[in-house]
Amino acid sequence: MKPKQDQLNVIYESPVPVSDIDIRALAEIYDEKDIYLSIYFPLSGRENEHLNSIFLDSRIKAIEDALSPVFRSQFEKTLEMVQDYIYEAPVSGEKGRVIFASASEGFLHVYRLPVEPEQAMVLDTSPFLLPLARLRADYQDYGVLLVDSREAKFTCIRSDIAEEKEHLSTDLMNKHKKGGWSQARFNNLRKGAIKSFLSEVADNVQDTCGQLKTQGFVLAGPGNAKQQLMDLLPKDVQDNVLAVIDMSMDISRDELVEAGNAVLHQTDISRSSQLADDFKNALLKGGLAAYGVEDVRAALEQGRVNTLLILKDSSVPGWICERCQNLQANALPPKECDRCNGPTSVVDVVEELYELAQRTAAEVEFMEKDYFPDSDNMVGALLRY
Repeated sequence: MKPKQDQLNVIYESPVPVSDIDIRALAEIYDEKDIYLSIYFPLSGRENEHLNSIFLDSRIKAIEDALSPVFRSQFEKTLEMVQDYIYEAPVSGEKGRVIFASASEGFLHVYRLPVEPEQAMVLDTSPFLLPLARLRADYQDYGVLLVDSREAKFTCIRSDIAEEKEHLSTDLMNKHKKGGWSQARFNNLRKGAIKSFLSEVADNVQDTCGQLKTQGFVLAGPGNAKQQLMDLLPKDVQDNVLAVIDMSMDISRDELVEAGNAVLHQTDISRSSQLADDFKNALLKGGLAAYGVEDVRAALEQGRVNTLLILKDSSVPGWICERCQNLQANALPPKECDRCNGPTSVVDVVEELYELAQRTAAEVEFMEKDYFPDSDNMVGALLRY
C-alpha cells in the first residue's frame, strides 16, 4: 500500500520516545519493488561517528553493486534525499537516528531517538521495522510516583526521558506554633492532615494514569507514606502498580530512571515467563497455539493471532511475493511467485511476520531463549480462536 499524503514527511527536530512512532501505520506501507531505504545508527560519541561512516559506506557499495542500473539510479536519488540527515550533528539529548525514505514516493521520515539503535541499512519493499520494534520492547513507557507524608511527584519515563507530570505538597502544620495544643491533639491533627494529603494524591494519580498510556507505575519513597497511599488507591489503580520500593525523595533523575528500569526489567521477565507457560500449556493440550514459521504465518494471515512470540534477536531467511504477499521461509526466491507469477524478493521472514502482526492488531512479545520451547523454531503464537 502506498503512503497517504499526510505520511509522506515526518521529521522530528528533537528526540522522540520510540512509543510515539506509529509502527502500525508504517507496517501498512509496501511496494512491489525495493524502493524503501531504512537506516539506523547510534550517535553518541566520536567513535560512533567514525564507525557509522565506515558502516554506511560499506552498505551503500554493497546495495549499489546488487542493483540493476535503473534501480541504482533510484537508490542514488533516495540517498541524495537523506544525505543531510545522515551527516547532520546530533541535537541535545539525541543518541540515535532512524531514517525511512523513498525518492520515488517522495517519502521521508526522520526520527531522532533518546536511545541508541544498532546499525542497519536495508533497501526493501517496505520500511524495515524490526530494529524499531525491538527498541520499543526494550524501552516501554512507565511512571514513578515518589511520595512521602508531605510531597508527591509523578514522573513519566519514556525511552529514558524523565518528564515530571504532577507535583503536590503540603505544609502539615510543621511551621505553625502549637499554642495551647496538647502533643496528643497536635499528633492527631497531623495524622489527619497526612491522610487528607494522601487522599488528594490518590485522586490525582487516578487522573494522571487515565491520561497517560503507560504500562504502569512504580510506587516509591521513604517511610510508610507509600504503603498508606497504596491502601487509598482504587483497585484498578492498584493493579497498575509495578512495585513498591524504598527511595529517597531527593534522588537524581538518572538514578530514578535506573531504579525504575530495574523494576520494569523484572516485570518484563515475569510477563515473559507467564506467556511462555501459557504457550507451552496450550501446545501440550492442543489448545489455542501455533508453532513454527508456517503455522504462525497461516494464523496471522487468517487474523487469528492474539500474541506473536518472537525469539529475541532471531532471523529467518526466506522470500516474499511483492504482489500477493506469499511468504516462504528457508528457501531461495523463484523467478516468479508460484501463486500469482508476481515478483519475489529475499526477506527476513521474522520481519515480515512482525509487520503482518501489526496489520492484524496482534500483540508482539520478544522472548529470551530461556523462555522459548526450542530455539530451532523462532516464532510461536497464542491464538484468539
